[in-house]
Amino acid sequence: MTFGELRVDKNNFYIWVDRMKNILIALAAAFFAVSCGVQANPDEVKKELAKKFPDLKTERITKTTYGSLFEVFTGTGIFYTDEKASFVVTGNLIDTATRANVTDARLSKLTAIKFDELPFENAIKLVRGNGSRRIAIFEDPLCGYCKKFESDLNTLSNITVYVFLYPILAQDSFVKSKAIWCAPDKGAAWQDWMLRDKPPAPAAQNCTTPVDQNVALGQKLRINGTPATFFEDGERIAGALPLATIEAKIAAVSAANAAAQPPTSAAPTKK
Repeated sequence: MTFGELRVDKNNFYIWVDRMKNILIALAAAFFAVSCGVQANPDEVKKELAKKFPDLKTERITKTTYGSLFEVFTGTGIFYTDEKASFVVTGNLIDTATRANVTDARLSKLTAIKFDELPFENAIKLVRGNGSRRIAIFEDPLCGYCKKFESDLNTLSNITVYVFLYPILAQDSFVKSKAIWCAPDKGAAWQDWMLRDKPPAPAAQNCTTPVDQNVALGQKLRINGTPATFFEDGERIAGALPLATIEAKIAAVSAANAAAQPPTSAAPTKK
């Protein structure tokens, strides 16, 4: 092949063209990466974390919309890191525009359960008013926060409360849980103890309880402290929060349930 006085070997020319094509493709990819930004794969973040924290167990890693942060869910909590796992940030992430606690909201979603799949037969059932609103609480009878929480809950109306006895604080927690479950009136025995410090009568030797099953369930659900409250949408709140917060959450869930119900057709008008 001849260009003017320049003679070019045909094979070398094609090799040169291929090389230039590869260079152009590489440059285009680099430009795209710089201009558009290439997001790291959560799997790569997981590999980086595994190198630095071999014993760390992660259930889900998600890219957030906040800078270069990745959300790492461990099953019980959340922390944040970057694509290289070059740092770890613990604590709550707050959205400055809405003042919302992003971490708490995400944790509630990630630890949500199917409410109706709870074994309610293993719980003490307390009904106030028409009982139309429902919550489930895992509580230890020796938990001081639970006693305060129980006092607040006693003021709620039109609610069904399922109390799962969850003795995790001391051996006496098991003793009292069994005695309360084996009482002729479980609900009365529970409230006598939690609200009035009236201890239950000792349980009969042949009385069987679901306490061990509740403990196993709580461990499966990663409940590390009491009280732990579950709402009908499956989300949970840990700790004895203010009554207004609990009431607002119950009202929000009830409103969502009502909105999800299909509209009832009006009865035909008789002529």
